[in-house]
Amino acid sequence: MEYITHYHSRLGGITLASDGTLLTGLWFEGQKYYESILDPEHEERHDLAVFDATRQWLDIYFSGLVPQFVPPLEIRGSAFRRRVGEVMLTIPYGQTMTYGDIARIIAQERGMASMSAQAVGGAVGHNPISLIIPCHRVVGANGALVGYAGGIERKAELLRMERLVRNT
Repeated sequence: MEYITHYHSRLGGITLASDGTLLTGLWFEGQKYYESILDPEHEERHDLAVFDATRQWLDIYFSGLVPQFVPPLEIRGSAFRRRVGEVMLTIPYGQTMTYGDIARIIAQERGMASMSAQAVGGAVGHNPISLIIPCHRVVGANGALVGYAGGIERKAELLRMERLVRNT
């Protein structure tokens, strides 16, 4: 059984999903792709320990501080998508990485000369646990703000919150 709860942030409503123990999803309401991942047989619950931990993480993050923990989570998807998620988890608060950077890391691990940044982009775009797995910190080769399923405006604001984008 999958469970959901809701969180209200300054950037809009957020839906959290769990298998009862691990966080399996975190999406801004209306975000692309989340409905395809969410089990249609889900149940609303507010009392799960993983939801308490995730709400605490979100409270810290949206207060402008760096959370010093990651709620217990499970990255669902293919081995490739899971690995892309693991690499995104290494991007420090306030920094960015390009799709090409992630492709080079994974290609090197696999003993390949290169890997498609577009393939990485597809995996990043389908990230099931936004914010905590910081897909908003992944940018285009020239630093362009591209490819955020929650909307480019949200991506810009998240990076601004992390002091990466200045108001102009």
